[in-house]
Amino acid sequence: MNKTFLAAAVATMMACACKPTADSNPLLQTFDTPYGIPPFSQIEDSHYLPAFQKAMEAHKAEIEAIASCADAPTFDNTILALDRSGQLLTQVASVFYAQNAASTTPAMQEVDAKVSPMLATHSDEIMMDQRLWERVKTVYEQRKGNHLDAQQQKLVEETYKQFVRSGASLDKEDQERLKELNNEIASLETAFSQHMLAETNAYRLVVSHKDSLAGLPADLVASAAEAASEAGMEGKWMFTLHNPSVMPFLQYSACRDLRRAMFEAYTQRGCHGGADDNRQVVARLVEARLQKARLMGYPDYASLALERRMAKEPQAVYDLLDQVWKPALDVAAQELDDIRQEARKDGLAEEPEGWDWRYYADRAKQAKYSFDENQLRPYLQLDNVRKGLFYCANHLYGIQLTPIQDVPLPHPDAQAFECTDADGRLLGVLFMDFFPRASKRGGAWCTSYRDLRYTDEGERIVPIISIVCNFTKPAAGEPALLNVDETRTMFHEFGHALHGFFTDVRYKGLSDVPRDFVELPSQINEHWAFAPEVLKVYATHYKTGELLPQELVEQMERSQRYGQGFATVEYLAASYLDMDFHTLTQIPDSFDVMQFEQTTLQDRGLPRQIPSRYRTTYFNHTMGGGYTAGYYSYLWAEVLESDGFEAFRETGDIFSPTVAQRFRQYVLTPGGTRDAMDMYVSFRGHKPGIDPLLRGRFGNGDGIDK
Repeated sequence: MNKTFLAAAVATMMACACKPTADSNPLLQTFDTPYGIPPFSQIEDSHYLPAFQKAMEAHKAEIEAIASCADAPTFDNTILALDRSGQLLTQVASVFYAQNAASTTPAMQEVDAKVSPMLATHSDEIMMDQRLWERVKTVYEQRKGNHLDAQQQKLVEETYKQFVRSGASLDKEDQERLKELNNEIASLETAFSQHMLAETNAYRLVVSHKDSLAGLPADLVASAAEAASEAGMEGKWMFTLHNPSVMPFLQYSACRDLRRAMFEAYTQRGCHGGADDNRQVVARLVEARLQKARLMGYPDYASLALERRMAKEPQAVYDLLDQVWKPALDVAAQELDDIRQEARKDGLAEEPEGWDWRYYADRAKQAKYSFDENQLRPYLQLDNVRKGLFYCANHLYGIQLTPIQDVPLPHPDAQAFECTDADGRLLGVLFMDFFPRASKRGGAWCTSYRDLRYTDEGERIVPIISIVCNFTKPAAGEPALLNVDETRTMFHEFGHALHGFFTDVRYKGLSDVPRDFVELPSQINEHWAFAPEVLKVYATHYKTGELLPQELVEQMERSQRYGQGFATVEYLAASYLDMDFHTLTQIPDSFDVMQFEQTTLQDRGLPRQIPSRYRTTYFNHTMGGGYTAGYYSYLWAEVLESDGFEAFRETGDIFSPTVAQRFRQYVLTPGGTRDAMDMYVSFRGHKPGIDPLLRGRFGNGDGIDK
């Protein structure tokens, strides 16, 4: 999601209708397509750089007109004009960054490397224009007497804060230094992301003997055979570091040596030398961010980043992490004992290692609960899961999602849907792109090719949203069967899409919510994925049509908390690591980032069998931008969503229309027009507590499932 956020930040001021140009570049035209979808088939890599250049020129002209206006500064000629400027640049950037994440090419990566510092400079020139700053400051100082409504007042305040946080009030010398740092940070984040993708794509584990496939699920073996065949290695099996390959391999492979090879390749990405090594990139990036924070008057980068989030300051983040860390370690210790017992059954006398964790944890889970997640896969056909997803959206909010044909697609694998409200009003267009490819970065995310905006005449231009995943690709002729985590992921990302469809604000500058609030809509949506009421709708066997047996559902429910100790510890380790890097107040000479990682996590008692969910050199959430000093946000949002879902449970109806309407009204619709905690309290009636989270993860309030 990183570059999507950069594009949004660079074009903070946007929302007017795009004006066509005489240029033949399709990115610079009004998209004359169904729903105004980008004409993907007409866009070539060579179009991107000149489109960026011309769009920035157009934006500069708009800014110059505002800054040089002879009239006294007002809301309309300054704040509103800024909010509605830069739409052409937003159009270009939205298409480029969404495509660069999902279907990159070497040429696009070259554009990314060139454009990132250009955009940083472009933004700095706007935010540090003294004429513009004086106009914004004047409107801000006079805002109380200008008869502005609540949203207009909020937009004035947020615009003023954005200028201050961007260095408008610094002296010229400090502004020049800030420009240099912003340029460097943008370049480093781009380099980090490109290195990580290259490292992930570079490794292949090729298996030549069938005996080495012991324990692996049949569908994973079939996919590996197909991948090997496509790579010209007919009769062999190829596994990669993309999650649908590496994670089930580590969980099910009975061959310990191969598990070790995969585990070490996965956890050593970006830190073993070569052109794509990220250690020095991280060292310089952390130092540049600290220098920026100190230039802006903050003691560390986390303090700068958190100021406009719900947490407000670093200690609040550490307080949350610390509340969960000890209970998580206690549960993980119990799980590690189970792993040791399973390992001894195989004659493993020594202490289990990281490459043993998933394998023996899965065996321990089966021993305790007689449940193997693979038993669910035949009932989790992708098309059926999506049916359940859309069923929930309809029963909660009354919306309909209908497949649409003959529209431009961002990739041939993508599918398109029209989203309409209960009253038939068009809410937007949804793309869904499910399977991994070398041109797609890892993980899953929700992005947009166009956010909601209003024209000067008040016409609603609907969003175009895309869910991009890396689910297990089926073998030829077979249906796509998901695992439990992939099923939850689909519900999670669709929660983001719902947020995008329902957000309805007049001004683009008020559309975004704080980073630690943004995961609330996605994480709460996961609760419906395996609810019995929903499973009855979609969980049917792909061959027989048989409904998922209640016995399996009960086994899954009994076993679902098992493994939460390890899973929570690995997540918290990454969250601590992110915060620790960005609360540094000085960077030592020859900063060894991997030694820093080892020290900061070992000092907290991290068991060696549990690596941080993302190690430093492939931690794209924070080092690639987007979630910098913000990876804790998933846990912060989990406090909110665990408490929030109780509102549905308390009614005895997980599809309660009254609660769903409140959630839509107070959480999904307002964007950034209100304080995030006030929005939550309006929905729930009180502030959230942590007990629902602990019960959900571990079983009861003290963290131990007895």
